[in-house]
Amino acid sequence: MSPIIILITIACYFCLLFGVSWMAGRKADNAGFFSGNKSSNWLLIAMSTIGAPISAVTFVSVPGMVQASGMSYMQMVLGFTVGQLIIAFVLIPLYYRMNLTSIYEYLNQRFGVSSYKTGAWFFFLSKSTGAAVRLFIVCSVLQLLVFGPLNLPFWLNAVLTCLVVYLCTFKGGVKSIVWTDLLKTTCLILSVVLCIVYIMKSGVSLDGYGKSEMTRMFFFDDLNDGRYFWKQFLAGIFVLVATTGLDQDMMQRTLSCKNYKDSQKNIIVGALVQMVVIYLFLALGYMLYSYAAGTGMTNEAGQVLNSAGEVLKGDDVFAYLATGNYFPLIVGILFVVGFIAAGNSAAGSALTALTTSFTIDILNKTIDKDGEETVRKTRTRVHVAMAVLMAVLIYIVFLLNNESVINTVYKVASYTYGPLLGMFFFGILTKKQVRDKWVPLVCVLAPVFTLILDLHSVEWFNGYVFSHERLILNALFTFVGMLCLVKKEQHASE
Repeated sequence: MSPIIILITIACYFCLLFGVSWMAGRKADNAGFFSGNKSSNWLLIAMSTIGAPISAVTFVSVPGMVQASGMSYMQMVLGFTVGQLIIAFVLIPLYYRMNLTSIYEYLNQRFGVSSYKTGAWFFFLSKSTGAAVRLFIVCSVLQLLVFGPLNLPFWLNAVLTCLVVYLCTFKGGVKSIVWTDLLKTTCLILSVVLCIVYIMKSGVSLDGYGKSEMTRMFFFDDLNDGRYFWKQFLAGIFVLVATTGLDQDMMQRTLSCKNYKDSQKNIIVGALVQMVVIYLFLALGYMLYSYAAGTGMTNEAGQVLNSAGEVLKGDDVFAYLATGNYFPLIVGILFVVGFIAAGNSAAGSALTALTTSFTIDILNKTIDKDGEETVRKTRTRVHVAMAVLMAVLIYIVFLLNNESVINTVYKVASYTYGPLLGMFFFGILTKKQVRDKWVPLVCVLAPVFTLILDLHSVEWFNGYVFSHERLILNALFTFVGMLCLVKKEQHASE
């Protein structure tokens, strides 16, 4: 598949996307940018939010992981579903009852300004690094397919990618994202389904499906295995609560529903559809590796080799086979459309959420206090700054990247979302007041203690290897640290 065809495909997709974005956001004010004027249809939100957590990382990394990890990721996805129920029936009613625009305003009302600012800064760190890692994979595939063959540098790739994301969101914010993400989700789901259909028509057999180690889903036999069921399942619950329920990005559009019951329906329907979609990505991965094995493109370990005999990273397998003239041209076009749709879905909402949180939580600009025009000017400048920051972070990830991107995303999340999870759980599960000024110290020390245990777990715990449960440990350290900050007069009264 030539770079020119790929560029034409991308250009056609973005013309459609810009049209939808402009139509949806042309009359948006600050309230429309931040919360969609709280008038969004719940089913529309449910369908539009499927693409955001899936992102380009899922699109290429999940199919690529089946060779090494089978379908063990579904254990974590089952945990995601339980996490969605916690969000729907615990967090959503709380957010609506407090009428929050930024969910970190809860920390201000519950503990004080220091906790509030700490939560906002941890979200900023979490979302900016997470979004950079997710957009990095978009840029890396575009570098492989377009920029590399045209001898264009990676930094230009990163700048242009972030510019496109900015142009899709600068006008309407949430009001635009709801509609553009619906388009992106539709393209994403259609692309993976049609890719499966066309790959099966190319001669891939499902006779061995269910018997192959690549389709094994549950792992109960080795506690030290990173794929062990309870590690994955429990981590899935807490990862989902942290990265969705305590994430301004994911909650911003959810809170644009008319009331909390509509928001709950959106969460539950989206969770069920997301489970099916992720399973389809894993099934697609099995088909890709089966095709490669059947055509002699794998080594003895089952890894896919490129035309030069070099081992491909799992994240590169889908892109290489889909666009390498191994399947009909339509498969390559579907890959490009679905991949770009997934990548920009996550990035657009992340950029909007970062702009919202930085404007409201960190700069403390509100419409009631500062006026519509002042907030609009501040929000516009912050939006540009966030886009520039994202491009810089993508380039840093490019310099550092050395492992599966989806593992990188969750590893970063386990350290940055842990303090948020600990603070919110402490606030919801107890009625205790803490010495607010010391909360930032607790939230810094918790990831440090987690890192120390992570680095020495094999030595100290008889070969035990931490996986995504780092997040739970991090949140626990934060929770215990806040217990140590409970005000003495409260102890006396109790």
